[in-house]
Parts: sequence; C-alpha cells; structure tokens
Amino acid sequence: MNYYEKVMEALQYIKSAADGFQPKTAIVLGSGLGKIADRIDEPLVIDTKEIPHWPKSTAPGHAGQIVLGKMEGRPVAMLKGRLHYYEGHSMNDVTFPIRVMGMWGVKQYIGTNASGGIDPSLRTGDIVLIHDHINYMGINPLIGPTEPRWNVRFPDMTHTYSRRLITLCERAAVLAGIQVSKGVYIAFSGPSYETPAEIRMSRVMGASVVGMSTVPEVIIANAMAMETAVVSCVANLAAGMTDDTLTEEEVLREMHAASGRLSSLMSSLMRQLENEGL
Repeated sequence: MNYYEKVMEALQYIKSAADGFQPKTAIVLGSGLGKIADRIDEPLVIDTKEIPHWPKSTAPGHAGQIVLGKMEGRPVAMLKGRLHYYEGHSMNDVTFPIRVMGMWGVKQYIGTNASGGIDPSLRTGDIVLIHDHINYMGINPLIGPTEPRWNVRFPDMTHTYSRRLITLCERAAVLAGIQVSKGVYIAFSGPSYETPAEIRMSRVMGASVVGMSTVPEVIIANAMAMETAVVSCVANLAAGMTDDTLTEEEVLREMHAASGRLSSLMSSLMRQLENEGL
C-alpha cells in the first residue's frame, strides 16, 4: 500500500467515526496546550491509536487524539498530539495528519507551538503570530515521488502565511484582551536545544522565535492549498540569552500557564471566522 492509499484509508476511518461531521478548520495543538480542546462543544474524541496507519506521538505533552466538534459555532478538528521529526518519524509520518485533513476538504490549518524567544524584546509567555519561517531542519517534506492528486510539484511559498488569517488573529486578540506580536519562526530538527552560536546566527537571519516543529506541517498545508496561520507561545528565552539551563519541564510549565490565554485567542478567532463566513 502506497502513502496516498494509507492517507485515504485513515481518512475513511475518521469520516466513518465522524458520522457526517465536516470540519472547516484544523487546529494542531503544541506542547502542553491540550486544554484548548476543552472549549469544544459536544466533542467527539477519536484516539489516533485506532486510526489505520496513523503514526504514534511520543513527545511529552501530546495526547494522541483528534477532537471533533464546534468551537464558537465553527466546526473544527483539533489534533492533540503533534508528530516530530526528532522522534524518528519520517517526514511522511510527521505530515500524515495534515495530508488527511487536506484530503478531507478542511480549508484552514492553524498551528500552535511552544518556542524559544530569539528577539530580545520577547519575554516568556508572549504570543507571536508567525508571518514567515526559515526551514533549518535540513529536509523538506515534499522530497520524493510527487502525487498530483494533492499538490503541484513546486508549490510557491511566497504567501504561505495567510495575511487574512493574521489580520483576523490580530482582531481576535484585541477582542480577547490579549497582546500579540508578529515574527519569523526558524525550525531546527532537534531534539537537542540550539547552541548560543546557532541562536546568534538565527537572529542575524531575521528569526524571532525558534522551535522543532510546525514548518513541515505548514509546507504541506500550503502545498494542499489550505489557508494557514501559526500562533507561537514563547516558553523560554533561547540558548545564550540567559544562564538558565533549558528543559522540557520548563517548556510544559510555561505552556500550561499560557494555555488559558491561547484558548481565549482560539475561541475569539473561531468566532471571527464564523462571523466572516469563511
């Protein structure tokens, strides 16, 4: 069975479990952000272990569930359990959920993540709307045989991050009383944190925040013509900016602390999308 067939078999399982429900927006939850799914009305939870061919997430703070339902009236598919390249997954595995969502006809992909702050003006807990990225992972998820049934061979990346969604995010933040900024996300493969020299390089390159995820998902979502936005929460200041030792426990602690504000932002954004009829 080839990759396309595996994606379609997984999709058929999900559609059968969803019993006619059709999401408009897919939201991928970053480390420690599972509580955002509590905002979904009448949720239907699908354990990804039951879905054919669905790769298993092993990263801390990623539950391995799809939650279907309405958030502020908007039909959403919320993915609790991102897949990371550093777990040993192939890029096909890492982006498998996005392929499934795209083939389901989901129109929008919204990613959330934990990041390290590179821009000196950022502080722990700040929320950054990503408007561009730097792929420093050393690999691209589109490498390999092309599949014309889901994307062109050479997708343009100029307008990957939807200006319309960024504007709606900014409006949603104002209405929710949440301060946000905009920035560029640079992705390394991990799982080791970056060195101070790598962070200095990233700052020179124009990056605002750094992480180990999201970019492969964004590349695939863009290739599948899904309108895309990413919301990043600064969980720590990047290597070399303080004398602190970076740990995953710190990241999860800070993300739990920020989850309430991010939940409010997501709810406000879903309300905006519904009001705009998008």
